Amino acid sequence: MLLAGILADPAVLAALGLKPRGEPVALPGRLSAAPSAGLAADSWPRWDRNAAGHVTAVPIDSTPDLARYAAIMGLAPALHGDTPVLGVGDTGDDATGEADPRLAAEIAADLLAQPADQTPENLRARLPMIAWRTASRLRAQAERGAPDAPGPAEVDRVRIEARATPYARYFAVEELLLRHRLHLGGWSDPLLRAVFVSGDAVVVLPWDPVRDRVLLVDQLRAGPVARGDAQPWLYEPVAGRIDPGETPQSTARREAMEEAGVTLGALFPVPGHYPSPGIIAEFIYGFVGVADLPDDAATVSGLDAEGEDIRGHLVDRAELTRMALDGRIVNGPLLILALWLDRMADRLKAADPPR
Repeated sequence: MLLAGILADPAVLAALGLKPRGEPVALPGRLSAAPSAGLAADSWPRWDRNAAGHVTAVPIDSTPDLARYAAIMGLAPALHGDTPVLGVGDTGDDATGEADPRLAAEIAADLLAQPADQTPENLRARLPMIAWRTASRLRAQAERGAPDAPGPAEVDRVRIEARATPYARYFAVEELLLRHRLHLGGWSDPLLRAVFVSGDAVVVLPWDPVRDRVLLVDQLRAGPVARGDAQPWLYEPVAGRIDPGETPQSTARREAMEEAGVTLGALFPVPGHYPSPGIIAEFIYGFVGVADLPDDAATVSGLDAEGEDIRGHLVDRAELTRMALDGRIVNGPLLILALWLDRMADRLKAADPPR
């Protein structure tokens, strides 16, 4: 069998437990762009055999792990003569950008680490959540990987002895059996902790510095419903999960358009945070985004495929501050954005916006 595209990358080969069985092979033609290859199912590059150029492919011996991965990812082999070629599909040429081999490799490793009783069909349904979680882990390692205060100074300070996933659908609950170094020295007894696992998210507050007003949204939220809150519609910022391959900034711009129909200009980063670190493995990136917010900017929007029913509200910035201080805002990320903007608005108006 030959592996082409992202599957021929050494990091992905290693994650799948594969070794080349010979020198690379040059296949005729070219592959289309496929930035989601290895990150999402059925997102593989088209192989144009008649185009000028060549495609590098790696010969390997197929394994059960590779077959399981292919079934999860919607991969069917193409043929080069009598030799099957894996790693190509039907993605069109309208895509741009390149897939991230490190992320694709980590997703492959995470998929193969799932329990054997999880069927390929089940794992394919969970793939977006698994990929979100994988991308979030890599982002955390890159941005917050060095030990720092607070906590014990040693690099080896947390050991995960066992990990289980008793609930796994769109989101998941993980049980961790862990030990950690103690402030007074030594190690803790084994601790069993349950964590709600989603993925990193972005919140962004569209702000018109000329009119000095912001755009808030509201929609029904399941958390307040489950708590029994009589008011489960909350004022919120625009928000959304960071898709694998996206940056926090590109997510902010995409979600502003999807949720509010707003195009953002300059983005000002607001300090990120863990909303509830004792039980939720989620990190939230915050932004204030410059936008043109005329009187007709507040609309009803959202994606029907995601069951979204989102209404916009134009609010003067001074009123937003009053809402934050008198308790009319109970969405934590919006509180942070509102108070940060109250502190920083004059400085942002006076400075050249970041490019």
